Amino acid sequence: MTGTLITVAPTGAESAKADVPALPVTLDELLVTAKECEALGAAVIHVHIRDDQARPTLDLGRLRETVVALREGTNLVVQLSTGGAVTDPEADRLAVLDAEPEMASCTMGTVNFGDDVFLNRWQFIVELHTRMQDRGVVPEYEIFDLGHLTALRRLLDRYGLPAGGHVHVDFVMGVPGGMPGSTEALVACLQALRDLPDGTTFSATGIGRSTIPVMLASVSAGGHLRVGLEDTVTYAKGRPVESNMQLVARAVGLAQLAQRPPLSPAQARELLGLAAQR
Repeated sequence: MTGTLITVAPTGAESAKADVPALPVTLDELLVTAKECEALGAAVIHVHIRDDQARPTLDLGRLRETVVALREGTNLVVQLSTGGAVTDPEADRLAVLDAEPEMASCTMGTVNFGDDVFLNRWQFIVELHTRMQDRGVVPEYEIFDLGHLTALRRLLDRYGLPAGGHVHVDFVMGVPGGMPGSTEALVACLQALRDLPDGTTFSATGIGRSTIPVMLASVSAGGHLRVGLEDTVTYAKGRPVESNMQLVARAVGLAQLAQRPPLSPAQARELLGLAAQR
């Protein structure tokens, strides 16, 4: 790749607004964040939403309103999370697709998630994958552990390529209970990636203190980047993140240093197979 796909994940479902004041939890806050991050070099926005009390929600009306606002206010690729919070039921997670995003996440297996369990049954994964195929929603396959890549190969072999025909995975590294956020873990994933269709691309997300090591490892290996307050609330030791823009700016600087400048949203759509879906 001659460019770097930068995804911003501005909110997530784990942090509380009271603990992280910079967290965008209203639609207005999210839209301002999206516009600023796009201006810096982000091409994709990975979206979780909150209710009026700033609690995580998968309310379909709010999701639809969010998708429309982001499409009208930015050129970013809008990628909705089908993970939600770890307590969300499968029916609500599947219904996220009714909000008609361009992209959505598809987590490839169950993983311990801190003190909780992020449950992704095989039958649920198949249903999510095939619904995305039917609706022309392009998935980003979320990989929390090495075995999830084996599950993805099984999924593609049995049920076919995703909408758009291109396979893109995101390695989520450093979650307590998942794979570590290390160069060695990324190398192991890349070896397993060879079993996936030719042209498969990857991004990597480092959670918490693994943010910088994972960014460096991903860019050096030809991969792409996801950053945001969903994944880390600390910019450096003892220094809280001031805004999502601060994290995007650091990722953009790294991409430019590697002589792989950020992809525009239009270039991102070409890479991810979204242009073929339009």
